Amino acid sequence: MKDRVVVITGASEGIGAVLAENISKKGAKVVLVARREEKLNDVAKKCAAETLVVPADVTVRDDLKRVVAKAIERFGHVDVLVNNAGRGISRSVLDLSDEDVDDMVRINVKSVLYGIQAVMPHFVERGEGHIVNVSTMLARVPFAPIRSMYAACKAAVNSLSSSLRVELLQKHPGIHVSVVHPGVVATDFGLNAMHGGPDNRKLPGAQPASEVAEVLAGVIEKPRADVYTRAGAQQVVAAYYSAEDMGAAEKSPPFTR
Repeated sequence: MKDRVVVITGASEGIGAVLAENISKKGAKVVLVARREEKLNDVAKKCAAETLVVPADVTVRDDLKRVVAKAIERFGHVDVLVNNAGRGISRSVLDLSDEDVDDMVRINVKSVLYGIQAVMPHFVERGEGHIVNVSTMLARVPFAPIRSMYAACKAAVNSLSSSLRVELLQKHPGIHVSVVHPGVVATDFGLNAMHGGPDNRKLPGAQPASEVAEVLAGVIEKPRADVYTRAGAQQVVAAYYSAEDMGAAEKSPPFTR
């Protein structure tokens, strides 16, 4: 981890901020990206290693190109891009509007694509690099229909990630693509969701952001393709997809309470 240059989007709070603190203690140089410069500066003060604050809107392609350029200008190169920025929504499938769908795609899918495309020429030139996309368990298993479009967007991120990984395999084997799937995390994610929502920090079994950050740090240190932040989560996903009738499985716990 020492001296690796890691760009983190959505770094002003939650998982992104805690991850920045975590890996900076291990010697990483961190590029903090979000819209709120004051919040980013607060995170930077808590980091143990050198940081670079770059206020940017991840839904704007040119902003992410500027982030990569500034990171290279400051540190000489980029080793890792963590696409962590995102936003939830509290609406069922039947209630989704065009605006809901467009906003969710822009925030949760296009931002990831823009980040990948901004940094990839640099990775290709160096012959190495690492994309880490933060997804969600909801992209695998529909535990929370109220998060319908958020889950759908993260499923799109999963598919883009696996397609990119296969695309890079032959010509650029030194470039890794990872997807990390947290469950419910004790942050203000729910409160910040479009149309409001429950406070994740008050939900039973919410995982501390520090635990998720530690898993992410482990993926940065040792790249793996598909990772879950909670013990047993992968087995839950495997059981769901291997069920003879997924519809029947959805009528039983943990889908029903």
